[in-house]
Amino acid sequence: MVKTAVQILICGVLVGQACAQDALGPTYPIREPDLLEDIQARLKSLESSGRLKVLQQEALKRSQSSIERPDPVKSVVRTVTPGTHYVDPSWRVPRDITTPSGELIARAGDIVNPLDYVPLSNHLLFFDQRDAAQVRKAAAILKHYDGKVKPILVAGEPLKLTRQWKQQVYFDQGGYLVRRFGIRQVPALVSQDVAMKRLRVDELKAD
Repeated sequence: MVKTAVQILICGVLVGQACAQDALGPTYPIREPDLLEDIQARLKSLESSGRLKVLQQEALKRSQSSIERPDPVKSVVRTVTPGTHYVDPSWRVPRDITTPSGELIARAGDIVNPLDYVPLSNHLLFFDQRDAAQVRKAAAILKHYDGKVKPILVAGEPLKLTRQWKQQVYFDQGGYLVRRFGIRQVPALVSQDVAMKRLRVDELKAD
């Protein structure tokens, strides 16, 4: 195998010399089709047949649908047994953190609790908009806390509900937040436990 590789390398360097002399029959330069020309030809063909316009419209519809109705978070279910658990948001600094001027903010290995610097000023409410009972529960919680709640969907249509409630409704794209907070059931309300510098997660019954 090594010998073959060396032979190929030598042939590459000595083009037109000994290796060329061993060729059987006439040789011709290798010409591969130009990729850009091929793409342009295909686009022209699609355009002339009207297929390109159809594909563009289908892509636009898919894009609009993904914005209006994102994929549901699959790791949560409707609350069966209400419960409460706590989350410590502290994290270990992986490397030194400095300001642009070089001032040290935190050393690698330090344990930092974000709540020491930025408190959770609003509750976070996770719910499934496809469930009417959860929507009613969410509306009641927003009213109870006088709007100091960030509604976050795990399924449904956030833009539609934003227009309906005249308040920004968010969506936990990919389920990042529910995993971070250990949420398995919704509706779930996340709030700050001020005394213990931790987060409280209440998984609530919708009705």
